[in-house]
Amino acid sequence: MTSSVPSSSQATGEGSEGLFTPLRHSDDSRVRCYSSRFADLMEMRAPAPVVATYLDRHEGWFRRCAAPMQVTALDRNGYVLTLGRFGNFGFEVEPTIGLELLPQSDGIYRISTVPPEQFQPGLQELYDVEFNAALQLQEQSAEAPLTEVRWELDLSVWIKLPAVIGLLPENLVQSSGDHLLRQIVRQISRKLTWKVQEDFHATHGLDCPPRRRALF
Repeated sequence: MTSSVPSSSQATGEGSEGLFTPLRHSDDSRVRCYSSRFADLMEMRAPAPVVATYLDRHEGWFRRCAAPMQVTALDRNGYVLTLGRFGNFGFEVEPTIGLELLPQSDGIYRISTVPPEQFQPGLQELYDVEFNAALQLQEQSAEAPLTEVRWELDLSVWIKLPAVIGLLPENLVQSSGDHLLRQIVRQISRKLTWKVQEDFHATHGLDCPPRRRALF
């Protein structure tokens, strides 16, 4: 079973009052919430100011490193990212999320969710995403320049499942969905971490450190 985008009136939740309730606040029994946390570390062989300058110019590295995922710019700091097709119990979705890469504040970079109504209102009826990530630079005191970029991600997804899935045991539906989400996050986040690390060193003519085991 493959999910389909509802009509414009359904997608916006328009009725007699023209109101829409986000799935995260819905009392519909078909709506499930799946959550995952992820942490990782990138080693950059350069001083922190050099790494910060690179991260500030996300219009270059974000597109390169997110490939082959489809990336579309929303505005100066916002992007729409299509993650690919995933499924569970025969129910498939092609998650598309909006992300805003916020400017550095006290050495911390944050990435937050752009509400879907700003780029594709039809997604509101299918799923709701809350994406919060933070990256912090920590310059190490060593003979050779080295900056560690530590980052964490908290991700929650609310999705309206087909009614037939409600016939399955609740704990099976929840645990299977949580497991699938963790796999997606680990696969995408780990690959993105590697690619950012490799891209930084390649664009600065530096040898890239060996890949580390993920911290999850």
